[in-house]
Amino acid sequence: MKIAIKCLTFSLSLCSANVFATTIEPLDKDYTLQILGSGGPISDDLRASSGAVIWWKGQSKFMIDAGGATFLRFGQSGAKLEDLDFLGITHFHTDHVADVPAILKGGYFFNRTNPLYIAGPTGGSGFPSLTGYINALFNPQYGAYAYLNGLTTGDGIFPIIPIDVPYKKKKNATVVYNKDDIVISAFGIPHGNVPCLAYRFDTKKGSIVISADQNGTNSDFINFAKGADILVMPGAIHEDADEEVSAFMHAKPSTVGKIAAQINPKLLVIDHWMGMSLKKQKEVLEIIKKYYHGEVFAARDLSSYPITAIKK
Repeated sequence: MKIAIKCLTFSLSLCSANVFATTIEPLDKDYTLQILGSGGPISDDLRASSGAVIWWKGQSKFMIDAGGATFLRFGQSGAKLEDLDFLGITHFHTDHVADVPAILKGGYFFNRTNPLYIAGPTGGSGFPSLTGYINALFNPQYGAYAYLNGLTTGDGIFPIIPIDVPYKKKKNATVVYNKDDIVISAFGIPHGNVPCLAYRFDTKKGSIVISADQNGTNSDFINFAKGADILVMPGAIHEDADEEVSAFMHAKPSTVGKIAAQINPKLLVIDHWMGMSLKKQKEVLEIIKKYYHGEVFAARDLSSYPITAIKK
């Protein structure tokens, strides 16, 4: 049976400069995945880079990644930094973190005292740990944005609490958030040699798993994602992509389809489209559907997927 997803609602407001500002908010904010950026690291996809918001009990409570242009999409989605409790970073490629400081700076413009929890992988292969990354940005002595050092001290702005997650940890996930009836877990996935995490959201209403870039070689990811109502997987490359670099970093469509078939979510969302995979999008989706026979959606910026529609 086809799943009816009412993804978007549009509202237009006239600005003083006679320019229309557009917001694209989910119709259902009770428990909903909204993709902020569905693109990759190259501008030829004409999309924002990676980022997603999880709406919970009417608020934009959780965010995964903040790649380039997600700052704009965050605002367009109607999300509010005032409501955000947790930001999960999958890895430190620019198309997943470039807009982190831009989004966090917004905290100077409203009153907030409660901390924002930020999780990310431990360091390795030339990449920093989450704590190292935060220091490189906001340390008062040497940070690239030292003027925002209040984020680490809570002086003049809400404090952030970094959580380093061991991405090499085998089999068992790490719980990074557990309150307000929702548990968030992180699990290391193979993105070439880049430290990388997937995130899982578990509630009584259902489960959402967001996989960042991965090549699909860690079979323990299947157990991590089992029982998910929504599974998000990347569509970065096509089936004929080279093995040495592209398939070392990203799963081919056939691999994505096989993984999804084993996890068997109620809904599969494909994001992280790049220029070449977009040109072959029909073929990519057809290959995935050879293995996974459930509902598949090709994500676009600001598309949203409510758990309630899937549960019907």
